[in-house]
Amino acid sequence: MRTGLALLLVVWFVIGALAGLQRHYYSGSDASCAKAGTIAVTVLAGPLNYAGVNPKIAHCSVPQPSK
Repeated sequence: MRTGLALLLVVWFVIGALAGLQRHYYSGSDASCAKAGTIAVTVLAGPLNYAGVNPKIAHCSVPQPSK
């Protein structure tokens, strides 16, 4: 049972990673919080991406160090 669940999760994340690859989320050098969030949500959404779900993180703010 555990092996089956682990295999299902691996397949789920691989499909999500492929969806990110097809959308060219991994190319380019502009690293940002929003881009990382979009990639993470796309991988987590996995096969739902192929059902029409297109998750995007439009804005995120990272706490800045105090001066």
